[in-house]
Amino acid sequence: MKPNRNIYKTVFLFIFLAPVCFNLFGQPVLNYKQVITSLTSPVDIANANDGSKRLFIVQQNGIIKVFDSLFNYIDDFITVPGISAGGERGLLSMAFHPDYRNNGFFFVYYTNPSGNIEIARFKVSSDPNIGDASSKLVIITIPHPGAANHNGGKLNFGHDGYLYFATGDGGSGGDPPNNAQTGSSLLGKMLRIDIDHLSGTFNYSIPPDNPYVNDPLIADEVWATGLRNPWRWSFDRITGDMWIADVGQGAWEEINFRKATETKGVNYGWRCYEGTHAYNTTGCQTPENYIPPVFDYPHNAATGGFVVTGGYVYRGTEYPSLNGYYICADYASANQWMISDSANTWIIKKQEGIFPGSISSFGEGEEGKLYACSLSAGVVYKIEAITDVQFQLLSFTGKVRNNITSIKWATSGEQNLQQFELEASNDSIRFQKIGALTAQNQIAGSFYTFDDNLKNIQKRFYRLKIISNDERWDYSKTIAVLNNSTDNNFIYPSLVNDHIIHCFIDDSYDYVQVVGMNGSLLQKKNISGLTGRVDIPIPGFAKGIYIVRLSKNNNHLFQKILVY
Repeated sequence: MKPNRNIYKTVFLFIFLAPVCFNLFGQPVLNYKQVITSLTSPVDIANANDGSKRLFIVQQNGIIKVFDSLFNYIDDFITVPGISAGGERGLLSMAFHPDYRNNGFFFVYYTNPSGNIEIARFKVSSDPNIGDASSKLVIITIPHPGAANHNGGKLNFGHDGYLYFATGDGGSGGDPPNNAQTGSSLLGKMLRIDIDHLSGTFNYSIPPDNPYVNDPLIADEVWATGLRNPWRWSFDRITGDMWIADVGQGAWEEINFRKATETKGVNYGWRCYEGTHAYNTTGCQTPENYIPPVFDYPHNAATGGFVVTGGYVYRGTEYPSLNGYYICADYASANQWMISDSANTWIIKKQEGIFPGSISSFGEGEEGKLYACSLSAGVVYKIEAITDVQFQLLSFTGKVRNNITSIKWATSGEQNLQQFELEASNDSIRFQKIGALTAQNQIAGSFYTFDDNLKNIQKRFYRLKIISNDERWDYSKTIAVLNNSTDNNFIYPSLVNDHIIHCFIDDSYDYVQVVGMNGSLLQKKNISGLTGRVDIPIPGFAKGIYIVRLSKNNNHLFQKILVY
């Protein structure tokens, strides 16, 4: 894992969207639907499995945010005290106790101010959306001397109720201390502890069936060895099978798999092997003594990548075609893969298309829905199987003038679309529908415009909700505009003495109307498609003050004039 500390930067005034395509036929195709934005370096996604269907988003800076089932922001759940953040350090993961509904315990994985790996337990407060920071109990601290990278970072509870977590090898390059193959070190390992029972001075105990409890050369906490930087790993929620994505050294990234009954006491091979390839075999055993990955890919941007991010086996009910597929991504290249086991033969399918970059983690919702987050974009996506909608969004822009945002978008290849709904927000979190346009369904492409009044609003966020004929929907990316408008005149001069109003129009409007001070409509002219100078004769108008109004859809621009 090579996190990028850049915070999500919204592009003002213009954003170009890579085409988004949909296809129902053949092997399931992935689609990333943006559902949460404006996060700061998200690194994990969790659910409490308490019936609330909430999502908890872990940020590297120590703040965990909680959202409801409709992706509305609820509150900051907790700010974890006593962390160090930067580079690969920070708050890295969270997991809820299997009996969280009754005991309110949750656990976090982070690096402390000394750079050591630490796991702590907290308890929820009387408010179910607020964790009690004062309830902190440190469960285990693992020394991580020297380098600041390779911290691992993922917590998961197994079907057996024990807490599992995978640590990195301690950092630097090539594991100089050989921690991953040294049994007495807790680095470079999969570890398993009992957090419900204490043992002596420890805030945990060792499960009696851990594989090395009778081996004086290997720490009792160790469940498996030979890992480099298992940044993200998961259990199959149905079978209990274990999937570990281990970030590679200089040439190969790997995905490891073990059936639920075969995860105990195995050696995954690092630093002897990087993927299926020999790395440093000094002092190593023969290859059959190590568990090879089911998939490894080379360091290149076209067919592989540079930093693997492990995902989950999809077990939701919303997309049956995805059931049983393990989904993973590469943080750097944005390539995606789906892996399945068919008659004991691994089927590995690289996904075609353009996907979000910097995917730092995947996560499951309570009902098995699958999500992913982008560290640099500060976005959470819902993973979908693509629908039968055929559609490409080529551009989506917003431009402000005279307190009016002119929003435009262009498409191509439209089929089976019902409408576009435009949503707006003043905080990028709470969006409301402000209008809808019927889809034209033109294969050759369509162009749409919509105006929004920004009077007294300095900053505004917009997104499109794209709805198909079968009521499926997707969101575009979010754009933001800054309103630096002053009430600029569009009539020069505003003192009219020749019975002609001289309008200077930058953007197209449908009508220009002249209204008396009593509200009566005195004149209306269709100016659709006209820009630049437009002259409006007003013969016979008495001296006095009038209001000129430019109109388009339900948006208006006003200016007073004086006829004398």
